[in-house]
Amino acid sequence: MNKNYYAILMAGGVGSRFWPVSTKDFPKQFHDMLGTGDTLIQKTFHRLADLIPKENIFILTNERYNNLVLEQLPDVKQRQVVLEPAMRNTAPCILYASLKIQKENPDAVMIVAPSDHWIEDEKTFSKNVQQAFDFCTENDALMTLGIQPTFPNTGYGYIEFDESNSSSIKTVNQFREKPNYETAKGFIAQGNFLWNAGIFMWRAKSVVEAFKNNQPGLFDLFEKGIALYNTDAEEDFIKENYPKAENISVDYAIMEKSTNVKVIVAEFDWNDLGTWGSLYDKLDKDESNNAVVNARTLVEDASGNMIRTKNHKIVVIDGIKDYIIVDKDEVLLIFPRSKEQDIKKTLQQVKDKFGEQYG
Repeated sequence: MNKNYYAILMAGGVGSRFWPVSTKDFPKQFHDMLGTGDTLIQKTFHRLADLIPKENIFILTNERYNNLVLEQLPDVKQRQVVLEPAMRNTAPCILYASLKIQKENPDAVMIVAPSDHWIEDEKTFSKNVQQAFDFCTENDALMTLGIQPTFPNTGYGYIEFDESNSSSIKTVNQFREKPNYETAKGFIAQGNFLWNAGIFMWRAKSVVEAFKNNQPGLFDLFEKGIALYNTDAEEDFIKENYPKAENISVDYAIMEKSTNVKVIVAEFDWNDLGTWGSLYDKLDKDESNNAVVNARTLVEDASGNMIRTKNHKIVVIDGIKDYIIVDKDEVLLIFPRSKEQDIKKTLQQVKDKFGEQYG
């Protein structure tokens, strides 16, 4: 394996739309959401380790999840766990981790990948990442993987690319925010739009330079700690300075402002696993089109349901169609799939009425 290859695995989110399984103390990336025997972060780590030395895979997460990371990823050492003392979106933590990696290896080429995505063909994923690494090694580029849209999804951002060349590596014209349905239909009809999967590849030098040019204030905040990174003094510096960082996404901070952005059209099937409905779409179904994780079911006149319980719990359902049914400890959720985007709001109502411990 190439010792210059690195990964930043993003694992700090709460995943509130997967409540009640996902909570702030034990979020979805640390659960076996698919019922495969591996948690989402374990699946992502193993996928990246096909191409990247295990010791070069850094886990970016909130400090409250440090022990969970080390428990679930026994190959990971404490030096690889990059802890955020405050929630500040993706730009500050990516800059921080990139400066650490660049200090360790100035020739580093890296991928930034979420810990909770579903990818079907992992060999093709590795092939596309290798293609990006090869390009970034020779070029000053910020690269992303774009997903070929299969329907006018309004829940994803889009990437508009220049279709004037036939190369598999395209120049990005612009990033587009999550559209309404009619706009999304127009994007797909136009043919040169991809879903933004939030997966990035670049040289450490290139991404640090992009922050220096486009976010000088943020760059200065983290750059002044260079002498302390990868030393015992790093933690104190970060605890003092990280909360001062602007809350800003990496897309807005550098990707939308840079002129050297490229995209590869991904050749693998992908899902961001952001909601119970997206999980339902990717799971095998029973003869009544119900997706079942862990439970044993007796079903009568019930179809299109997403059912998840603790292992081997018996669930009897009759006359229920297109519902999310999730049983976890002291919480039972029975919720229409058509209203899944409201689960985040419902979670807040539960916390307000019954207490923060339920979220």
